[in-house]
Amino acid sequence: MLTGLPMLFLSRVQIADYQPQWSEPIADLFYLAVHAIEPGVYSPEQQQAWAPKPDYLKWQQRLANKRPFVALIQKQVVGFLELEPDGHIDCAYTHPEFQRQGVAAALLKHAEKHAQKAGLSRLFLEASKNARPFFEKQGFTCLHENEVTINNQTLINFVMEKYL
Repeated sequence: MLTGLPMLFLSRVQIADYQPQWSEPIADLFYLAVHAIEPGVYSPEQQQAWAPKPDYLKWQQRLANKRPFVALIQKQVVGFLELEPDGHIDCAYTHPEFQRQGVAAALLKHAEKHAQKAGLSRLFLEASKNARPFFEKQGFTCLHENEVTINNQTLINFVMEKYL
């Protein structure tokens, strides 16, 4: 578990390409981020279906394939974002202790620069109910509401896009 770092360090967010030693901290971060969502947004059952206890081998394999951008503060993993070659953002999560402090914005800015260098003109994603306002502030437009069923739980998210 991370200990809260002084605000001074938030200006020192570093974005790095994925390294295999970060697979467990990323898996833990994902689990913590989903389970930190208020129960009025997604129920505990929905959260459990979305983010069961981490299977570290599956996460290691996933991350080796996805190669996310990773946000670090003092060498600690505080966020990650998976950008696919077609411009799809599959995952974008920030550790609960560092949410609303610029980590996700730094990751997204990095991903946008990377996408532009790769010749992409559009980013798109499926944002959770609580992530939708963040992405709207970053210039994404909501195309439509989406229902996803995971482990017999139906979750609502939003298909969103941004032209670069």
